[in-house]
Amino acid sequence: MTRDTADDGDAGDATGGERDGGSETRASPGVPEAGRDEQPSIFVPDEGEVPEGAAGGDRGASDRAATDGGVESASGGSDSTELDPDAYDPVDVFPGGDLDLREGADSCYKCTSCDTSCPVAEVDDEFPGPKFQGPEQWRLKRKDDHDIDESITSCSNCMRCDDACPSSVPLSQMHNEARGQFVEEQMEKLSVEYVRNRILANYRTSARLASIVPRTASLAMNFGPVRWAMEKTLGIPKERDFPEFATETFREWWEARGGAQVENPDKRVAYFHGCYSNYNTPEVGKAMVSVYEHFGYEVMVPPQKCSGTPMFANGMLKDARRHAETNVESLIEAIGEGADVIASCTSCSMSLRQEYPELFDIHGIEDVSEHTYEALEYLRINEDLEGELADTELADERAFAYHAPCHARNQGLSRQAVETFRDVDGVTMEDVGDSCSGISGTYGWKEEKYEKSMEIGEEMFEHMEDAEGDVGMTECPTCAMQMEHGTGYEIKHPLQLLDETVGA
Repeated sequence: MTRDTADDGDAGDATGGERDGGSETRASPGVPEAGRDEQPSIFVPDEGEVPEGAAGGDRGASDRAATDGGVESASGGSDSTELDPDAYDPVDVFPGGDLDLREGADSCYKCTSCDTSCPVAEVDDEFPGPKFQGPEQWRLKRKDDHDIDESITSCSNCMRCDDACPSSVPLSQMHNEARGQFVEEQMEKLSVEYVRNRILANYRTSARLASIVPRTASLAMNFGPVRWAMEKTLGIPKERDFPEFATETFREWWEARGGAQVENPDKRVAYFHGCYSNYNTPEVGKAMVSVYEHFGYEVMVPPQKCSGTPMFANGMLKDARRHAETNVESLIEAIGEGADVIASCTSCSMSLRQEYPELFDIHGIEDVSEHTYEALEYLRINEDLEGELADTELADERAFAYHAPCHARNQGLSRQAVETFRDVDGVTMEDVGDSCSGISGTYGWKEEKYEKSMEIGEEMFEHMEDAEGDVGMTECPTCAMQMEHGTGYEIKHPLQLLDETVGA
């Protein structure tokens, strides 16, 4: 279907590698040594002027007319206005490789829309904001002796700046590359901060181990002395409640049920469940399968690893690339069998859609990007959800306080849940505003960032408490953690409500 709207491997370099075929080595993204105004001038004397040192008026190779800028005129004179572009040889003044971002940096005209949209800059006076972290720092780091500013680690990777920029400057891409360079080249690998961030970034590893003894792990991770010790030794705030691990993961449930119950080569989807729906909230994955099979889809669950979202946010680009290589290989195979890729987590769909092709050169990565959708979005495009829900009425009235995650807004999906359920009898869906929840994946799981994350989330908490319902709703698992942490509300995924309504 086409879009209606617009086991770890070897570590690969996050910014390039060999082209497929193996013979040609792709240039690494470079830092231009000198800007346009820093290039040495080239003087070419005009006609009639003999350069110093030319014998007997023989001007030789230097006897060429020039423009005022010191570049030879294509039409023979320094004041000529009839220029022939074909007469020029292109000069690569800013060599930069595949991830050169000069064009994006040049598009920034310092309007500061990104800074005013940044939730971190609003509460952290020491954070210089997205404009500095993006185009300004990109220009600065072209100088070989300029380090990445440490404040890049305070960027939460909410990506709201991308949505705010009127010039489409690739701000989050600049941030991801700068953060990756800082972590790789400047962060001390034996520091507590690096170890803590590495653990948070590789949540899949921790969750996989915890799922072996889920009840014991859930109890231990929320035991007071253990949480106190984790704050003192790793900088993980003791105030945070660790999510419980499911006694049966989604993939275990999927295998036990015998896989897909519907076979339909004309309607196939490959489900990218991500880490959280597999290890913590398999009920979201089960609801997704139920809804899609209701609409006649054959659901595939290919092998997969983490989408890389927490790794991007912590500058672990080599880790992210290893996971991406596995994911792209599996998903491109499913696409070849006629499937589109769907994700129930908006951060996962954002990663596959945007961050993968921005940061990695992996065979098939563009196809994965083009075929990836958020789960509810895909049904709204390809099915008559409005007609399906028109005569639906729930037995008990339900009221929800809905929060659109930042990564949903970046994909144009901020209103989809409200629009889907607004005409369903017995359902009241209230949007609690466009503020950030504050947790931003792993940002709010760092002791030094905890208070700031709660301050960012304060507006959302207040709107939730003012809403009619006392049940929250969101597509993002970490936003759900923050919503529950700040209000005590039970939090649901839109797919869970959709499963209830289509089956009513």
